[in-house]
Amino acid sequence: MDTLTKMDGQDKPAAEQRGHRADPVVPKDGGNGAPADGGDPWRGPDQPPSHREAQPEHHDGDPREGHAAPQITPPPKLPPAKPRKALMLVVAVVVVLLVAGLVSMLTRIHNDHVLADETRQDAVLTVAVVHPTQEKADEELILPGTLQAYVESPIYARTNGYLLRWYKDIGSRVKKGDLLADIDTPEVDQELRQARATREQVVAALDLAKINAERYQSLRKTDSVSQEEADTQASGYQQAMANLAAADANVKRLEELEGFKRVYAPFNGVITRRLVDPGALINAGISGAAGKELFDVATTDPLRVYVQVPQAYAAAMHPGVEATITLQELPGQKFTALVARTADSIDVASRTLQTEVDVPNKEGKLLPGSFGEVHFRPKIDAHKVTIPQNAMLFRREGPQVAVVGPDNKVELRKISIGRDYGNTLEIVAGVDENDRIIVNPSDSIENGQKVNVAPAPPGTSGSSDNGGQKS
Repeated sequence: MDTLTKMDGQDKPAAEQRGHRADPVVPKDGGNGAPADGGDPWRGPDQPPSHREAQPEHHDGDPREGHAAPQITPPPKLPPAKPRKALMLVVAVVVVLLVAGLVSMLTRIHNDHVLADETRQDAVLTVAVVHPTQEKADEELILPGTLQAYVESPIYARTNGYLLRWYKDIGSRVKKGDLLADIDTPEVDQELRQARATREQVVAALDLAKINAERYQSLRKTDSVSQEEADTQASGYQQAMANLAAADANVKRLEELEGFKRVYAPFNGVITRRLVDPGALINAGISGAAGKELFDVATTDPLRVYVQVPQAYAAAMHPGVEATITLQELPGQKFTALVARTADSIDVASRTLQTEVDVPNKEGKLLPGSFGEVHFRPKIDAHKVTIPQNAMLFRREGPQVAVVGPDNKVELRKISIGRDYGNTLEIVAGVDENDRIIVNPSDSIENGQKVNVAPAPPGTSGSSDNGGQKS
C-alpha cells in the first residue's frame, strides 16, 4: 500500500507536489452542451473570449485523475483580409509608380529643352558694338606727308679703279659741274695706250693696202694682172679702212672712260650722302657686278610733299590750290605751299588722290625726309565720323566695317577713310552715328550672320556699348 502510494505520488505533476492541483480536462462540450472553448454560447465567432471565460475551472477530485499533461489553448487566428481592399492597395501602388515615372520623364524632357536652348544661345557669336562719333564740321583738311627733295640722284662711277680723293662731303652746297672726286684707273690707262698703238698699226696697214690697190689698178689697164687680183687688192684696202674706224672707236671709248676718272656734280644741290673713302675699290658694274654708290646729291629748294587726298575732297584739288605746311619741331611756323599737280586718278585700293605740293625752301629750314602736316581749305563740308581703328576689316573688297542691324544680323559695309588719327579713323562715307559697329570683328564674320550684342558695362557712356568681344 505504501509502495502504491509512493508511486502515485511520483506520477503526480510537480504542481500538485508543490501544493497545487492540475486543471482538469474539460470535455469539448463542457459536459453540458457548452462550446468546446468554454466560452459564452451567445458570443459570436469573431469575438475573442473574455478574460473570465478564458480561465479554466479547477475541480477537486481524485489526485490520480490529473496525471494527464495539461492542454494549452492556442491564440485565436485573425480572419484573412477581404479581396477588395488588397486590390485597391495594389492599384494605388501602381498609380504612384506611374505618376513618379511620368514626373521623372517630364523633368528629363524639360532639362533637355533647357540645355538645347542654352547650347543654341552659346553657339551664336556675342559681340561688342560702338556708335561712330560725329566730328565737328570744319572746312580744314589736314593730311600727313613727307618732305622730299625736288630732285635727288645717287652718283655712281662709270669706270673701274680706286678712289684717289674726294673734294665734297655731306652738307656741301655744289653747283653743276663741280668736281666731287678723282678715281685712279691704271687698267683703263693701259688699255687706252694699247688701243692707240693698235690704231697706229691699222693706219700703217691701211697705207700699204692703199698702195697695193692703186698699183694693181694700173697693171690691170695693161692686162698685166687679172681682174680678180685687182679686185682682191681693192677689197683689202676697204677692210683696212674699216679696221681704222674700229680702232678709232675703241680709242674714243677708252678716252671716255678716262674722262670718268673725275666725278662731277650733275646739278645744283647739296651732298646728302658720301659712301666712299680714299683707297676704296670702285666698280663700274661690269660683268654683272653691282656698282658702288659714291654720293647722293639733292635739290632742296623747292621741296615736294606727296599727300593722299580722300575721294570726298578730290574734286577740290587742282593746281594752284593754296596750302600750309607745319612741322612739330617748328611750332608756330607755317610755310606757304601750292598744289603743283595731281594724279587725276583715284587709287582703287585706298580711294585717295595722290597730290603733289611744292613748298619754297630758300632759307633751308625745311629738310628732306621730314614728317609734316599739310593743311588745306577745300571748302567742302563733308559728313565725317570717327570709329576705333580695331573696328575696321581689311579684305579683298577694300576697307569695311561690320554693322549690326535691328534684327541682330551682320551687314558688311564699305567705308571711305579720311584721316588716320592712330587709335581712331575718320570715315567720310559708309556709316553714320546711329549705326552699331562691331569692335574687334572676327575674320570669319559674314553678311547676314546672327549675333548677340553684349550689354554695356555699368557706368559706361558715350559711343561705346562695350569694350570687347565674346565668343
